[in-house]
Amino acid sequence: MKILVCSRHRVAEGKNVEQVGFEVLLDGSDVISLHVPLNEETRHLITRDEMHRINRNALLVNTSRGGVIDEMALIEALTHGKIAGAALDVFKHASLPVDSPLRDLGNVILTPHTAGMPEGPHLHRKRYKYFVENIRRIEDG
Repeated sequence: MKILVCSRHRVAEGKNVEQVGFEVLLDGSDVISLHVPLNEETRHLITRDEMHRINRNALLVNTSRGGVIDEMALIEALTHGKIAGAALDVFKHASLPVDSPLRDLGNVILTPHTAGMPEGPHLHRKRYKYFVENIRRIEDG
């Protein structure tokens, strides 16, 4: 497994980690996971144009802020098979509207944004440890 990282900050590259530009990340990833703050630079970071660059078999994961993705462009891409699926923990509006098309799509996983929970740091440490252990298991075959 190769991990592509796009960041304004220098990351530690290694055997399976490579820092790349945004377009290379979009073009070459099977899973794109967004971890950015919402500001003028990142608002609608993923629009219709980016959806067309992403691999049709790719999954888009957003646990950062809902405004990072143009939600209508995402719905269109998911509906028309431009991307395989999405896992969303955040939405354009804090509570996803009951009539949102995202609720009816079979290629979407929706979860409540839980990063602010009081026990968050403890749970996050356990989650990170679990993720790292799974990545190591995959690397080890």
